[in-house]
Amino acid sequence: MNRANNICEKLTPCIGKPLPPSRWIEMDQARITAFANVTEDHQFIHLDPDRTAAETPFDGTIAHGYLTLSMASAFAYEVMQGIEGQTASVNYGFEKIRFLAPVPGGSRIRGNFVLKSAMPKGESAILQMHGLSIEIEGADTPALVADWLTLHQL
Repeated sequence: MNRANNICEKLTPCIGKPLPPSRWIEMDQARITAFANVTEDHQFIHLDPDRTAAETPFDGTIAHGYLTLSMASAFAYEVMQGIEGQTASVNYGFEKIRFLAPVPGGSRIRGNFVLKSAMPKGESAILQMHGLSIEIEGADTPALVADWLTLHQL
């Protein structure tokens, strides 16, 4: 049996078991504004709290959905362990992403992960899928849910 198959067999008992949640990260207006500037997405709902409160159902600015999603990397680095013999790890994409609730400016979010699958890609790589939920502190509905694919080179 090759190395990728061996590692996947060792990961099988971890499938379906949640990892500990990440730390909380504040989505303050400075972070939201910086993201708007980098991505050139200056829609008022992200930058103008008064207009947003007056013209939308939101009480103030909200974080970009892609900003919220981009925090997944920070959360993953914090709670996921590397794979034995891994030389590199790359984002392979998503099977699903759903933005379920807006993230108000000034709120805090954290990431929750559960391993959904681990399968060999040839003899020297493993493709993992993690279920990801980014929760908003104090909210019943998560900001987003996704199935995230990562390719680990051995």
